[in-house]
Amino acid sequence: MAQYDYDLITIGAGSGGVRASRVAASQFGARVAIVENSRVGGTCVMRGCVPKKLLIYGAHFSEEAEDATGYGWTVDGVRHDWPALIANKNRELQRLEGVYHRLLRDAGVTLLEGRGRVVDAHTVEVDGTPHTAEHILIAVGGWPSLPAIPGIEHAITSNEALDLPARPDRVVVVGGGYIAVEFAGIFNAFGSRVTEIIRAGQILRGFDEDVRDTLAAEMEKKGIRVRRECQVHSIEKQPDGSLSLLTDCGEDITTDAVMYATGRSPNTKGLGLAEAGVTLDPHGAVVVDQANRSSVPSIAAIGDVTNRVNLTPVAIKEGMAFALSTFGSAPTRVDYADIPSAVFSQPPVGTVGLTEAQARAQGPVDIYLSRFRPMKVTLSGRDEKTMMKLIVSRETDRVVGAHMVGADAAEIIQGIGIAIKAGATKAHFDATVGIHPTAAEEFVTMRDPVPDPSFEHTE
Repeated sequence: MAQYDYDLITIGAGSGGVRASRVAASQFGARVAIVENSRVGGTCVMRGCVPKKLLIYGAHFSEEAEDATGYGWTVDGVRHDWPALIANKNRELQRLEGVYHRLLRDAGVTLLEGRGRVVDAHTVEVDGTPHTAEHILIAVGGWPSLPAIPGIEHAITSNEALDLPARPDRVVVVGGGYIAVEFAGIFNAFGSRVTEIIRAGQILRGFDEDVRDTLAAEMEKKGIRVRRECQVHSIEKQPDGSLSLLTDCGEDITTDAVMYATGRSPNTKGLGLAEAGVTLDPHGAVVVDQANRSSVPSIAAIGDVTNRVNLTPVAIKEGMAFALSTFGSAPTRVDYADIPSAVFSQPPVGTVGLTEAQARAQGPVDIYLSRFRPMKVTLSGRDEKTMMKLIVSRETDRVVGAHMVGADAAEIIQGIGIAIKAGATKAHFDATVGIHPTAAEEFVTMRDPVPDPSFEHTE
């Protein structure tokens, strides 16, 4: 008789948890159950990457319609139906959720619907019913966090922003990270008057400085007001339904909606982890080793709940590594170096490798920087610039960082990421024939580095 009900119980049916569970069950014959108290698919599919990208695709049509006139098209009577967009988006999410349910069924994974709670090293309660397993995997992701200011109950997060029944005419987005700039671009493109409030001096903390400055300038050219070094102290609802924001930057703002995107926290509250002996960091993240194991050997964690690299493809790789290591024949580790990422702002950002500041901290570098007007806008007259940047180790000639702000940045950087992961040098880039005419060819045609700051002189 089996000692446990299952070989593995996964808490959280997001991208990482589903991958780990499917591989353990289908490839290694493990008896697996997965616990979910919301929609199968997790943050990325249901509340993040996918619905957000669908809204971003829709938002781009406003500029496409404007640009069309430069190419001889007559566009009359263009209008947007926000409820229709949300309904179509929801229909696609429902389809995707069905796909995830089928993937689990086909793999032989049992879905336990309800709120999971860890009781001990081998027991998970689901709505009060105990289930035992040799291994427990925590894959519950993160959740938007809100500051404790008066009136915060009137604010929404990205979760609610994806399901607004009507588009607000005026929107304040609080935060300067990737979620904030993405939603600022979405609302602005659909016609809302957008103000973005950031506590720091510039958006996208942690990104390369040229990326930050370029994107901010392009966003402001599109009409987004960025209020820097500013904080909201309180929110009050007015008799007409609008919201009044008291700030410390000399401006009180009236808006129809305020969306907070000031961070996400590991979704471990009420999960029973600390009581079961699992070590959490001060932010509530599960502390794990390179094998994704927590302080309790039978309990592991992957994805955003560990607060390492909070990206869906990373969670999927961690889920695969966990399954291979736990049920396969050889330990598998995730390589966290040179992970490409994107910000689906308007224009978008693509980045891989080191920022200029990080690279300079490791030794001398050469910087190749190009700013140009995309060919597409030459006939439309749109005032938009693309920025591309390569960071090269002067000692080894290796390209250690690549950054782009402009149309198709994510698609282009994905390919550049392969080259950087493979250790490509600037000589390799120079020897590559560009595809003409494209923006991407700029990455293989930049020949002259910008002057080193140490040799710059001012009069």
